[in-house]
Amino acid sequence: MNTNQRQRIVVKLGTSTLTAGTPYLNPARIVEIVRQVAQLHDAGYEMVVVSSGAIAAGRERLQFPQLPKEIPAKQMISAVGQPRLMALYEQLFGLYKLTVAQVLLTRTDLSHRRRYLNSRNTLAALLDQCVIPIINENDTVATEEIRVGDNDNLSALVANLIEADLLIMLTDQPGLFTADPNKNSDAQLIQQVEGDTIPEALWKAAGGSSGKLGVGGMWTKLQAADLARRSGTTAVIASGSAENIVTRLVSGEKLGTHFLPVSSALEGRKRYLLAGNKASHVIVVDAGAAQALRNGGSLLPVGVTQASGNFERGDTVRVTDATGNELARGLTNYNTSEINQIRGHQSIEICDILGFAYGDEVIHRNNLVLL
Repeated sequence: MNTNQRQRIVVKLGTSTLTAGTPYLNPARIVEIVRQVAQLHDAGYEMVVVSSGAIAAGRERLQFPQLPKEIPAKQMISAVGQPRLMALYEQLFGLYKLTVAQVLLTRTDLSHRRRYLNSRNTLAALLDQCVIPIINENDTVATEEIRVGDNDNLSALVANLIEADLLIMLTDQPGLFTADPNKNSDAQLIQQVEGDTIPEALWKAAGGSSGKLGVGGMWTKLQAADLARRSGTTAVIASGSAENIVTRLVSGEKLGTHFLPVSSALEGRKRYLLAGNKASHVIVVDAGAAQALRNGGSLLPVGVTQASGNFERGDTVRVTDATGNELARGLTNYNTSEINQIRGHQSIEICDILGFAYGDEVIHRNNLVLL
């Protein structure tokens, strides 16, 4: 769970939800979701939308051409549809006086450490400005090697990226069933999944994708839910056509299938930081900074006396006092050279010294574990 006062919620909208099962985008359905997201935003929640639909919008604009199934054709259709999809979101959120931002990601943005940090900082900056990010995979440039592949898993990766409290995946089914409800009348809705591992029977029940409009199916939603819960996020699979589904879920109503977190995001981060064993990556701090860290503060450049080891932004580093006693480990916002340029200076001077700034802190307290 994120350490901010405001809860962060990711809402994933699949093609079947946006089109209401038709070949066309359904503005009435979309405005209903937008209204609920806007309502929650106004109530103090930080809202992020992961939206499919670019290819559906492109096909509609091109009057459903018969095209090959290769990636270049899909990229072309996505290039046509993405601006139309964003224009619709901008118009509908504008009814509620809200600003949206387009964020297009690929797997590389979420697996390469520096790009991961840049993506996280961008989303954090948007949320700080009360802007609602509308995220989609960058289908126009993505190839098989760098594609996430479906927006279910993308939504889980985004939830991990921003340390969301809740991931809501809306689909054309009420949730995960014990069997395919379209083929088995005895199939029952699974209301809650918990425990370290998801039972094999549920993976078998999820099956594959049967939708013609989207890429994902219940299998990918189960994958995404498992990833999210292992990152400390509660995940829910629910029907996008249910009345006020988003607001009802946020209020705690037991709809759809709920996946409870295996561990908190903070615990996961601590394990990651403590696993770092690069003994040569060291930041030495003065007595004042050491006391500030013990009091729960961030590490500021004014308290740094030296940085050693060839580390980059986003690496795990050891924080020690002048005698070499290890005080903490954390993820650094600056590399070795940059820290040695700004050490001993006030945070307000960072931009003047480096020409840029990744924040006031050398290591933010949220990315720091005391030893």
